[in-house]
Formats: sequence, C-alpha cells, structure tokens
Amino acid sequence: MFTLYGIKNCDTVKKARQWLDNNGIHYRFHDFRADGLSAAQLQSFADAVGWEKLLNRSSTSWRQLSTEQQSHPNADTALALMLATPTLIKRPVLDTGSQVIIGFKADTYENLRP
Repeated sequence: MFTLYGIKNCDTVKKARQWLDNNGIHYRFHDFRADGLSAAQLQSFADAVGWEKLLNRSSTSWRQLSTEQQSHPNADTALALMLATPTLIKRPVLDTGSQVIIGFKADTYENLRP
C-alpha cells in the first residue's frame, strides 16, 4: 500500500489525495504534524530523492529562517532543519514501496497503478 506524507491542510496534498481517491488508489495518509516524522524516515526520503529536492526553499517556513540558517545548507543541516520543522519538506511525499515521489503532478501519478 502507498503512503502519502504531508500536512492535511496543504493545498498540494489535498490535490494529491483527491487524485488518488478519484483513481481508486488505496493509500495511507501520514500527517507530519499529527503523526510525527522520524529521523530514519526523513533520511530514507533524502536517500531516495536527495535532500536538495526534499527541501522546500519556497515555503513560508524557509523564509522565516534566519539568513544564517538559509545560507549554504548541507545534508546534515538541511535534514536537521526539516526534522525540527516538517513544513520545510516539499509536499506531498508519496512512498510507493518502490519509489519516492516529491510533489504532485497528475502526469507523474498516472503511472502509479499498484
């Protein structure tokens, strides 16, 4: 079964959930805020797609960081920031069991038949 990670009030997560529901694809929703996120799970996302793709530099949370925090992040600092503030993670994160997909595009999801 697929697992969709995100925050329930995020518009992009809502679009992904609606697409999955409308296409009859069963999934479990994991809310970063309500259900938490472990360092191991975050590391597995980063291993699959790279921490650079996972870090949402256009988020409100990113803009609220200090200039020092924003300057020259590396894997360790970026992962620590994302773990402390999950809203820094680009959403949604879809784990199909064989791949991790960041963000939502209907064209990408079209190829997801379990």
